[in-house]
Amino acid sequence: MLAKLTSKNQITIPKKIMERLPPVEHFDVELRDGVVVMTPVFRYQADLSIIRDKIRQLNLTPDSVHEAIEWARRK
Repeated sequence: MLAKLTSKNQITIPKKIMERLPPVEHFDVELRDGVVVMTPVFRYQADLSIIRDKIRQLNLTPDSVHEAIEWARRK
């Protein structure tokens, strides 16, 4: 399918392509070997206070990530 680049560097993704994707508003765009690759990115709203409460409940510290990585490497 053909898409046209506008003078403002915008491209409209053809409707037939968008109909095959789940609802998405954002794409990660990169150049791979001269080819433009667009990957859908899904953003989620998160309540940080709930996440922080869970971290406190689990007694996690900044070192917990490093400990988990070391544990996984031993397996």
